[in-house]
Amino acid sequence: MRLHGWVIASAVLLLLLAGCQDCGSAHGDPAAPPEASQNNGSLYAACNMRPSALLPEDLPKVHGHVLFKQDHPQGGLSALLQLGGFLSDGEPTAVHIHQYGDLSQGCGSTGGHYNPHGKNHPNHPGDFGNFEPQEGKVDAAVESNATLFGATSVIGRAVVVHEKRDDLGQGGDAGSLLHGNAGRRLACCVIGISSSDLWNTSKEFTERG
Repeated sequence: MRLHGWVIASAVLLLLLAGCQDCGSAHGDPAAPPEASQNNGSLYAACNMRPSALLPEDLPKVHGHVLFKQDHPQGGLSALLQLGGFLSDGEPTAVHIHQYGDLSQGCGSTGGHYNPHGKNHPNHPGDFGNFEPQEGKVDAAVESNATLFGATSVIGRAVVVHEKRDDLGQGGDAGSLLHGNAGRRLACCVIGISSSDLWNTSKEFTERG
């Protein structure tokens, strides 16, 4: 009887362990980059913006950077946009995360919007919306549904600044639901893991401004 009871108890324990094989990672990402543990669970990324290599001469030459911080895999992603080179009296400009970190053909080879869940625009994780330049600059802090962790991480993908305003899916045509009819791609960059230094410096500057 004792042996029988031990066998039953062992079987129950094995079933519990099998059902909880992911319990150790329920509050974290076992595949998180080592930089996250080096920053108390926070992960930082940077994207150094450059004008498209194939940009016509009459369009603004946008430069600057987009910075990211996420405190843990389930946390929200914060982004800082610090961009320059716009026309002082320019219209609002759209900014999106695109699928590919491929700049071999300028910004044209970055693919469409990053859309891992197959949603219509503007429900893609990297649909940042519109920003109105002030004196030729965009300085903005935004929250995003994108992530730096796991299988749907945006690390290695691109941020693209567009020529026009994003119609936010209200344009009434197929293009509106794909990309917001935001026009040509002025500038782009590839998102890469970074230290916390640039984020901390830029965050202080933004808060002072």
